[in-house]
Amino acid sequence: MPYDVVTFGEAMIRLRPEAGLRLEQAHSLEMTAGGGELNVAVGCARLGLTAAWASRLPDNPLGRFIRGKAHEQGVCTNPTILAKDGRAGLYFLEEGASPRAQAVVYDRADSSISRLKPGEIDWKKAFDGARRFHVSGITPALSATAAAATVEALKAAKAAGCQVSYDLNYRSKLWTPEQARACQEPLMEHVDLLITTEEDTKVVFGIQARGAGDDEQFKEVKFESYRDVARQLAERFGFPAIAITLRENKSVWFNSWSGLYYDAKAQAFHEAPRYEVEIVDRVGAGDSFAAGLLAALLFKPGDADHAIRFATAMSALKHTIPGDFCIVTRAEVESLMKGGGLRIVR
Repeated sequence: MPYDVVTFGEAMIRLRPEAGLRLEQAHSLEMTAGGGELNVAVGCARLGLTAAWASRLPDNPLGRFIRGKAHEQGVCTNPTILAKDGRAGLYFLEEGASPRAQAVVYDRADSSISRLKPGEIDWKKAFDGARRFHVSGITPALSATAAAATVEALKAAKAAGCQVSYDLNYRSKLWTPEQARACQEPLMEHVDLLITTEEDTKVVFGIQARGAGDDEQFKEVKFESYRDVARQLAERFGFPAIAITLRENKSVWFNSWSGLYYDAKAQAFHEAPRYEVEIVDRVGAGDSFAAGLLAALLFKPGDADHAIRFATAMSALKHTIPGDFCIVTRAEVESLMKGGGLRIVR
C-alpha cells in the first residue's frame, strides 16, 4: 500500500524522573520512546493517514522497544533497518517550574542512525506511490553520513513526485549555527514546505524580522514580525510555502501558542487563532504541528487557512498530553477548532 506520508529520522529512548524531581534526585525513570520524525509519523497515523517511518535502529531490545512503540500507534516501519551495530540514543527530560526551565540531557553519540550511509534504505520502494516526505534538521546533524543519506532521501522523494516538508529544528547540542547553515542551505532547493520558528530561522539562516529587538526569551511575539521572516525566507530560497509556529513563553507551564502559513505563490498569509495552553508536556508540540499541517493539506488540498488552523489546534492539544506522541483523534482536533469546551465529556 502506498504511504500518505513517509518520515525519516532518529527516535530515542526517553527517560524522565518523577514530575518536579531533578535527575540527581531521581530513584526511578519513566521509559518511553520519541523523536521528531517518528512523532510526526505517529501524529499522521492517529489522524487516519497511512504513515511510514524510516530510520536505523539497533537489533536489540531497545531498538525493538522503539519499533514496537511506532507499531502501537499504527506507523509502518518497513523502511527502517534493524542493524547489528550502533546503539539506541537516550534522552533524559528534567521538568522545570518558573523560573527554572525544562532541561534535556542527550546520550546519543554513536547511535545506530548516525552510522547510516547512503544506499542502505530502499527509498525507491518507500516512496512508491507516496504523497509526502518529511524530514528535519536533526537528521543531517547526527553525522556526515546521515547528512549524505538525507540528501539521498530528498532527491529520491522529489524524483518520486513527493511533496517535501522540512522542519528546520535547530539543536545547539548537535552542531553550531555555522555548521547547520553550511549543511542545510544546499538542501533547501528540494523543499516545498519549510516549517520553522523565528528563533531557528535567525540562528541558522541569519534571518529575523526587520527592526526586531533582542527578546531572546520570546515573551511577546507579533504576527507582523513572523510575516516578515516568511517573506525573507521565500525571497532567499524560493519556497512555495512556509509555516511558522508562534510561542510566547509566559512561564514554564503557561504559554500562548499560534501559527502562520505563507503561500508564497499567492503571496497570501493565513493565521491561526491564539491558544492559551496549560502545559503538561511541551516536547513534541512542533512535531504535532507538522503532522497536523501535513494531514490537513492532504484532507483538504489547497485550503491553507484550514490547514494552519488544524495544525495549531492539534499542537495546542499536544501540550496537554504526556510523552512525545500526540495521542488525539481527528474529531478531537476539529472539536477544538469549533471552540471545544472545558466541561467533563460524559
